[in-house]
Amino acid sequence: MTSSRASGVSRPSARAASGGFRCSGCGAESVRWAGRCVRCHEWGTLEAQTPAPRRGSPLGGGRGGGLGSAAAAASEVTAPAQSVIDVDVTAAQRRPTGVDELDRVLGGGLVPGAVILLAGEPGIGKSTLLLEVAARSAAGGSRALIVTGEESAAQVRLRAGRTGALHEDLWIAAETDLGALLRHVEQVCPALLVVDSVQTISAAGVEGAAGGVTQVREVAAVLIRTAKALGLATVLVGHVTKDGTVAGPRLLEHLVDVVLHFEGERHSMLRLVRAGKNRYGPADEIGCFEMDDAGIHGIADPSGLFLSRSGTGGVGAAVPGTCVTVTMEGRRPLVAEVQALVADSAAQVPRRAVSGLDPARVAMILAVVERRGGIRLGRSDVYTATVGGVRLAEPAADLATALAVVSAMRDRPLPADLITIGEVGLAGEVRAVGGVPRRLAAAARLGFRRALVPTGSLASGSGAGLVTGGEGHDPGGAQGRAGATRGDSAQARALRAVGEGDRAPRANHTGATSTEKTFEGMTVTEVPDLVAAITHMYKT
Repeated sequence: MTSSRASGVSRPSARAASGGFRCSGCGAESVRWAGRCVRCHEWGTLEAQTPAPRRGSPLGGGRGGGLGSAAAAASEVTAPAQSVIDVDVTAAQRRPTGVDELDRVLGGGLVPGAVILLAGEPGIGKSTLLLEVAARSAAGGSRALIVTGEESAAQVRLRAGRTGALHEDLWIAAETDLGALLRHVEQVCPALLVVDSVQTISAAGVEGAAGGVTQVREVAAVLIRTAKALGLATVLVGHVTKDGTVAGPRLLEHLVDVVLHFEGERHSMLRLVRAGKNRYGPADEIGCFEMDDAGIHGIADPSGLFLSRSGTGGVGAAVPGTCVTVTMEGRRPLVAEVQALVADSAAQVPRRAVSGLDPARVAMILAVVERRGGIRLGRSDVYTATVGGVRLAEPAADLATALAVVSAMRDRPLPADLITIGEVGLAGEVRAVGGVPRRLAAAARLGFRRALVPTGSLASGSGAGLVTGGEGHDPGGAQGRAGATRGDSAQARALRAVGEGDRAPRANHTGATSTEKTFEGMTVTEVPDLVAAITHMYKT
């Protein structure tokens, strides 16, 4: 009561509440009025909605009558129902866009009548990418129409001339009115429609300014109906909020067929198109692009962008504090490099800085390295980052992060041709991850010849030359018994060989042994835990 008065918001009458309330800022709905929206926390944005007219059940039992009621009679069947076997799919065949990386994300190309939402931050390259797609479509014999509400036609023409996206079947219109947009569609009859952006188009007779929840919902609904009726492939450009979500009502993402997120750092040439929803293909695929002065170009193998080393393939001179891993982005393996820097801290509370990795996960890995691996980090600043602006959110990069920190702490590089794959648990164990053979094959193509992977990642028949107990745990052998007699372990001796001053690692193994296998010319070592991995790194 007090907060609504202080903000100058008047409470609507209870009579208006029969239709509920909706926030004009974020679209949240509420059965009761409140001065402040519970979702976006804006004041005075809840508006009363007109209740829908009551209708009788079309199947009878209500006041509106049965099957012969006026409501049922007003609805006409547009097409008779068919058996799924008899439905003709020739009209829904995919049409390649001409941009291979985008086709990979879409599942092979554009489906006629599909509505795609492409969202990304300002200046990331959305308009440039779609201009290239429209030009390729026109060059392939499919007329394309770009309706821009953010630029003039002359500005788009200048960009098209700079990027080489000029074709007589590529049409451009600068409009912000929905009715004018639909008239352009009737006159041009395109096979591809690009609307840049949906937040700049407004519909006459609908309350609110362009970009508001009500306007975006109405514009999107009309464009989707038009696309389905004409079999017109439509791409809607969407803005994003500060937290990276699509601006406007959440309903927009539910209505469209495909939701694509265009990601990238402003200072980096790399751009990623990631599918968040796809009714016609995989929803876990990504496309890689490179942005330069001449436009945007697809990258078939972007792994070289994520490595700082130079040399044959991705293998070059090793540097302390670097470790290479292979992450899976959708179904595509990407070879990426993790870097770490450990320095003495002058502050009372050491600093932990992270770039391109999950900060919470890095903090957990540092705790495991110190507790289980016996590496003292409590008085050191630790900096971890990735190369090339790539973000590694997959747990398979845990082992690479841990070994990069150990390498930086001891100022001793890892082998230049080594990659590491595996998730690190709180007990220090290295857990299995999926797609290890595919990851190893991608690393082998770049010239890597050694790998550390979790135990059991490769089946017994995956390669020849199986060697067990080479450098792993030997709790039952003569060496293990001798170490136990002296109150020591092979892992503790190996870690102390790395450098004095570290405390002995905690015993976290379960008697499992490290094994060596060969896979496509690579020597693959399966390690059960972090201690075994560190031991293998610095074995003599």
